Amino acid sequence: NLSTVSEFAFVGLSDAPEIHLLLFVLFLLIYLATLAGNITLLVAISTDSHLHSPMYFFLSNLSLLDLLCPTITVPKMLGALLLEHKKISFSGCLFQHFFLIAVVGTEIFLLTVMAYDRYVAVCHPLRYPSIVGMKLCAQLAVGTWAVGFLNSLLHTSLVFTLSFCGPNKIQQYYCDIPPMLALSCSSTYSRELVILVVAGVLGSSACVVTVVSYIYILLEILSRNSPGIWQKAFSTCGSHLTVVCLFYGTTICTYVRPSFTYSPHRDRVVSMLYGMLTPLLNPIIYSLRNKEVKRALRRVISRV
Repeated sequence: NLSTVSEFAFVGLSDAPEIHLLLFVLFLLIYLATLAGNITLLVAISTDSHLHSPMYFFLSNLSLLDLLCPTITVPKMLGALLLEHKKISFSGCLFQHFFLIAVVGTEIFLLTVMAYDRYVAVCHPLRYPSIVGMKLCAQLAVGTWAVGFLNSLLHTSLVFTLSFCGPNKIQQYYCDIPPMLALSCSSTYSRELVILVVAGVLGSSACVVTVVSYIYILLEILSRNSPGIWQKAFSTCGSHLTVVCLFYGTTICTYVRPSFTYSPHRDRVVSMLYGMLTPLLNPIIYSLRNKEVKRALRRVISRV
């Protein structure tokens, strides 16, 4: 710890205290709805034997990540809005940063694995059970979590070994890479370069695999040209494609760019999209687009 700053202070989403209570209620409701949606989806997948397949195994991992992502940041933000306690210790900021980047990175790689799973399901339906077995699913899941945490370890070590000796106000409601780099009083050029290269290589690799998978899916659909094939393919891949576009768009806008383009106000809005709204929408998107999930959810609700 080379820092002379022992704690940081978050700049809230609004400087107007008269709407803090309104924001607190709004974000609390979104957070509780996110927890309820993802926990219900996890329970449905784990208890319904019809959903014990590779696709839903990966979906349960996605729901777990969507539980963790807002839980890392939202409780602290709610405390800042209600109690005006906006400070966080240096070590607390470090751990919040580490786990947030780990969860975001893991979700990027998990969405890539899910794209490969959809490719095999559409292009090789007869061989699907032999190609995507539960052993391979477990290995892929462990791999995505491991790569996500190793990637976060690298980014966190690059950011938090900088010197912080001046202002300690974070222009965000959680500890993130761009606002932390903006606070450093030492040169950040080399570290920014490493962060951009690593994020660019890993992110572009994941993006390429996802895009190529969907290109093969599209070519397979065009080559068959059978009645109802578009509807079947959309029911198989539509939910995942929607989630991919929503998540990739917001994370790329936040992380894969140089720091001189950093805009606190814009970044707060974008971070709200992938930090709170995406975890809320994911279970809704998958349940609305999937008849098996809807049936499983009805069975869970009826039991309750």
